[in-house]
Amino acid sequence: MILIPVKNLANAKQRLGEVLDQQVRTQLAHAMLRDVLRAVSDYAREDVSLVTNDPFAMELAESHGFSVIPDTVNTSETDAIEVATGFCVERGIGRTLVIPGDIPLIEAEDLATIFEHAPVAGSVLVPSADKRGTNAVLRAPAALFPLRFGNDSFQPHLQSAIATNTSCVVLSQPRIGLDIDNAEDLKSLARHTGEKSSQVLARKLGFGAAGNSPSGRSPAFGKSAAVQQ
Repeated sequence: MILIPVKNLANAKQRLGEVLDQQVRTQLAHAMLRDVLRAVSDYAREDVSLVTNDPFAMELAESHGFSVIPDTVNTSETDAIEVATGFCVERGIGRTLVIPGDIPLIEAEDLATIFEHAPVAGSVLVPSADKRGTNAVLRAPAALFPLRFGNDSFQPHLQSAIATNTSCVVLSQPRIGLDIDNAEDLKSLARHTGEKSSQVLARKLGFGAAGNSPSGRSPAFGKSAAVQQ
C-alpha cells in the first residue's frame, strides 16, 4: 500500500510565506499533489490511499481511483501515518510505502526502483536532498517501526530501521529528494527539465528566470499573486 498524507491545503507551505502569499501557496500545493498522484497512478502496481480530510485531496484521489483514509484530527503527517498504519495492519496489508505530497518531480520509475530494492522483511529509506529529512519510507511489515516526520527525521528513521535487525536499504533518488520548502527549492523545481504542473506554476511565478533570487515579496509574489492555470 502506498500512503500519502495530506494536511489541510488551505494552510499549506507556511515556510514559503516570505515569498508567496497563502492563496498561491495553496495553488502550489494543489499542483504538486497533482504531479505526485499522476506519477503514482502511472506506476499502477500498488494500492494507494491518501490520508487526509482535505476536500481537494479527496476529490483528486477519487479521480485517480485511490482510496481515502480519513484524517479527522489534521495535526501532523506523523499522526496521520500512525492512524493509516493501524488501518493497514488491521486489514492484513503486508507493507507500506509512505511518500509526501510535495515531491513533484517523482516519476513512476522512482517508485519501481524502491519496490525493486524492497526486502521481504525490512525497509527502504529515501532521504531528502539535504540528507536531513525522509522523503520515502517503505516498511515490511507495515508497522515495522514508527515514523516521526520533520526536518531532521532521516537519522532517527535510519536508527529505528537498524534497531529492527532487518534489512535496511538507503536509496539516493534525486527526484524524490527534492521537496519544496523554500525559494531555492522552487528555483530547482522550475529549472529542472519537464512540464509538470508545479514546474509550470513555478516558472510563471518567476523562479525559473536566470539570476532570479527572490528574497522577499515583489509584485509577482505579493498578496494578489494567484496564477491562473
